[in-house]
Amino acid sequence: MKRKIIEIDEEKCNGCGNCVTGCAEGALQIVDGKAKLVNEVFCDGLGACIGTCPTGALKIIERDAPEFDEEAVEEHLQSKKTPPAGGCPGLQLRFNEKPKAEKRSVSSPAVSGQVIPSELNQWPTQLHLVPPNAPFFKNRELVVLSTCSPSASPDVNWRFIRGRAIAIACPKLDRTEGYVEKLTEILKSNGIPKVIVVRMEVPCCGGLTALVQQAVRRSGRTDLVVEEATIGLNGDLIDTKEI
Repeated sequence: MKRKIIEIDEEKCNGCGNCVTGCAEGALQIVDGKAKLVNEVFCDGLGACIGTCPTGALKIIERDAPEFDEEAVEEHLQSKKTPPAGGCPGLQLRFNEKPKAEKRSVSSPAVSGQVIPSELNQWPTQLHLVPPNAPFFKNRELVVLSTCSPSASPDVNWRFIRGRAIAIACPKLDRTEGYVEKLTEILKSNGIPKVIVVRMEVPCCGGLTALVQQAVRRSGRTDLVVEEATIGLNGDLIDTKEI
């Protein structure tokens, strides 16, 4: 049958996830950094998700599609209430300021419990997953963090993450389509005073700095302080400079 249904322009989609939370039927999902229609029978064609899209990637069209199925939607929503064991919470936001815990000594790394307290106070952290309007971005400094930096240097957590919002990305291995657009939206709408790019010294990691610089230009912000911190392969902080 021919009916109204959502269409997604992947070229415009920046993977922000706003449409996912805007769809009461659970018809949309972020897959590989792009919004996807998971099942045509879940889409009622009313377009409630369109108003939440910052890039205009969504529109309602009329085409041949299976009929909207309310019973299938109800079953789908019920199944989503209990995620599979070990499943990623995905786009479920978490933001809480927590008191600093004291460092504890243990005799073995296998001992359970937190040895070095984490400074992380947000979820999600990956650039594909963070919504541009997430509360943890508001009026806070932003760290755009290369994927490898935290594993290379144990200092990254307290030196850069403490008190800041973060977005983790890899310019070499990620699908970076939409990264500039998403970063631009984050910088335009949250009152962020400073951006710190934390990258590795390897040349490919310079792509992360380039993405941020493009986003800063597109944002039109002339008051932003932008810094680049470079982590050496031995884990040392080898350079910090304003860019």
